[in-house]
Amino acid sequence: MEPLSHRGLPRLSWIDTLYSNFSYGAEDYDAEGNEEQKGPPEGSETMPYIDESPTMSPQLSARSQGGGDSISPTPPEGLAPGVEAGKGLEMRKLVLSGFLASEEIYINQLEALLLPMKPLKATATTSQPVLTIQQIETIFYKIQDIYEIHKEFYDNLCPKVQQWDSQVTMGHLFQKLASQLGVYKAFVDNYKVALETAEKCSQSNNQFQKISEELKVKGPKDSRDSHTSVTMEALLYKPIDRVTRSTLVLHDLLKHTPVDHPDYPLLQDALRISQNFLSSINEDIDPRRTAVTTPKGETRQLVKDGFLVEVSEGSRKLRHVFLFTDVLLCAKLKKTSAGKHQQYDCKWYIPLADLVFPSPEESEASPQVHPFPDHELEDMKMKISALKSEIQKEKANKGQSRAIERLKKKMFENEFLLLLNSPTIPFRIHNRNGKSYLFLLSSDYERSEWREAIQKLQKKDLQAFVLSSVELQVLTGSCFKLRTVHNIPVTSNKDDDESPGLYGFLHVIVHSAKGFKQSANLYCTLEVDSFGYFVSKAKTRVFRDTTEPKWDEEFEIELEGSQSLRILCYEKCYDKTKVNKDNNEIVDKIMGKGQIQLDPQTVETKNWHTDVIEMNGIKVEFSMKFTSRDMSLKRTPSKKQSGVFGVKISVVTKRERSKVPYIVRQCVEEVEKRGIEEVGIYRISGVATDIQALKAVFDANNKDILLMLSDMDINAIAGTLKLYFRELPEPLLTDRLYPAFMEGIALSDPAAKENCMMHLLRSLPDPNLITFLFLLEHLKRVAEKEPVNKMSLHNLATVFGPTLLRPSEVESKAHLTSAADIWSHDVMAQVQVLLYYLQHPPISFAELKRNTLYFSTDV
Repeated sequence: MEPLSHRGLPRLSWIDTLYSNFSYGAEDYDAEGNEEQKGPPEGSETMPYIDESPTMSPQLSARSQGGGDSISPTPPEGLAPGVEAGKGLEMRKLVLSGFLASEEIYINQLEALLLPMKPLKATATTSQPVLTIQQIETIFYKIQDIYEIHKEFYDNLCPKVQQWDSQVTMGHLFQKLASQLGVYKAFVDNYKVALETAEKCSQSNNQFQKISEELKVKGPKDSRDSHTSVTMEALLYKPIDRVTRSTLVLHDLLKHTPVDHPDYPLLQDALRISQNFLSSINEDIDPRRTAVTTPKGETRQLVKDGFLVEVSEGSRKLRHVFLFTDVLLCAKLKKTSAGKHQQYDCKWYIPLADLVFPSPEESEASPQVHPFPDHELEDMKMKISALKSEIQKEKANKGQSRAIERLKKKMFENEFLLLLNSPTIPFRIHNRNGKSYLFLLSSDYERSEWREAIQKLQKKDLQAFVLSSVELQVLTGSCFKLRTVHNIPVTSNKDDDESPGLYGFLHVIVHSAKGFKQSANLYCTLEVDSFGYFVSKAKTRVFRDTTEPKWDEEFEIELEGSQSLRILCYEKCYDKTKVNKDNNEIVDKIMGKGQIQLDPQTVETKNWHTDVIEMNGIKVEFSMKFTSRDMSLKRTPSKKQSGVFGVKISVVTKRERSKVPYIVRQCVEEVEKRGIEEVGIYRISGVATDIQALKAVFDANNKDILLMLSDMDINAIAGTLKLYFRELPEPLLTDRLYPAFMEGIALSDPAAKENCMMHLLRSLPDPNLITFLFLLEHLKRVAEKEPVNKMSLHNLATVFGPTLLRPSEVESKAHLTSAADIWSHDVMAQVQVLLYYLQHPPISFAELKRNTLYFSTDV
């Protein structure tokens, strides 16, 4: 196809500026964490005024508006959000007014494009059609959807700009617009075919040629020109041009929106979504995405790239993997001396025609997966959190930039190690003519994305080939400019003004799903990001033999600096022959997956926020709300002393005439009876409504408790036990002893630590101590089944440590500083205290009490 520039159209696209305007941190690192040269790659254009790592060059908005769109004013250099707020808000109005005018023109252009569609469709069913239905649907693909999206956006934005108020909020409109970019992805994927179809139809049909050469576009309301003649080809280019325009405007708006304005986080989110979209899009019309030609003479283009952990020669290596239209290439960034152009070093490649995925049940000769010890991963998290706190203190005290950079470098090293060692999900690929390769991913989501992208390309007529050394050099050389993922996904690569994420509890209700073509056994899992990788947090029950599952299940998910929620929908497999040799689990089929940004503005409300996530034609409806850690961890005594939740443990045991509360004994018994081999027991959230129902029956001392327990999902029972300890008016290990536990666990001499930690147990009230020892032995029995349930002592300590030790509200003010410090020394120490007792030989109540005589009881 002839390049667009040869036809009198602007040969511009978002890809022109993708390569030159990505952010570079203080240091770039190669794929193995080594420091690399600073600054952008050779040949990069420089940015005239935008200093917030934009994806687009601002000149583009002026150059690419072929239809007379008005240009957003360039903001004064260096104006930061919140500075000269009055002037910034006035500039904000100017930016919006300019964008609104261009939006009106764009809607008119889409209307002009849609105008011939109806009469063409009407003739398609007659004996003398101008075009077939298929041709019409190809040429006008998604135009109606794009028009409706922008018409709604314009209708909502227009009155806000016309009746201007400095406090006007419209960030939610841009956020919604950004969330609908999937329609543009579909349009772009079809764009080349649409142009080719329109061109062929023009050549074979004079009537259509006349229509397509002179479409009438309405002028703006206040314009003298009532109509302008534009070709169909030029109008089909407009949606591609429009996305870049919207991204530029978001930059301008952020420049002139104060940080404390309610729109600021919404605009940030919209910009992040837009930039991610622009980075991931594969635009066929741009030759700069071409590396070299394929064996069939077609242009080879980059489809997807990203950092993956490869198991190579028995060790983990971070690789940059590039998926081209006909080949998968695994590379590492070469170490170069300062000033030289950076290059990738190809580790291996597989033509897609030769690439196969081994079935999960196939036994492979390739290396098996050895998970990294949990306690070492937690140590890394603790170091990262401590370094984050140090960096914040340095900034608050206006410390030297060198000291801050040194701390950031240390933090990067720890985050890099965590990223390298945390993934455990195997992703194997095999060259039918050679060896197999093993990657480790943190989520089924990524594995599915890579697999689907490869399989989609393999549907084409691909040929096997061998690259000559020159061809391989050219292909590998193109990787540096073509890459869309520039930085290793760790927080130290983020700008300081980026959201630190949410700390607290996300309440999610998974309602229902539609769009399944045939009945299946269906369930969903929920994942959130934490420390640069994703963790599975909840799972719905399996809804059997249905096309419209209605789960209506609520989950409480703990967030640790999380920014994204993922929902994956699976078909449950009951075929025991399909077992993954890596983890001995039956492999379920992913039916769809989707991801949303956790915008604090949207979720931090008292009300539920309902949304729909679309995935491969499936729509999953869910609701969510967020509770900050400060609110969710308040230990508030119950006003109803006749219950068990929120009532002192001594009161409950005295009333029941028991040594361990009935609720604890019954939940533990049920977990040991049928949940001890459940994967993720105590880590996976139970359904919140089930937990609340159990709470109510225990509080009421209902006679149906045992019957209800036997029927209830085991994760709900585990969740009820955790909730009981979390809602105690003071922690099981008491407020009074909390500072001593923190000091005791920090002792380095083993003998001194042993003396102190045992003495602290003796100092607990009897009901607290007996219940703690009872729970301790239970958790040890759970950990004995770690090969099956994947819950180690460390995992269990992470789940229960803060619940058993975190002080009540008065005490916590002295210990917990802010939500963002949740993985601070205090919380890590709470985990370490419980882990100490879990790793200790069995502790007897009688033995402890016998030794009381030899020790002072003063703490």
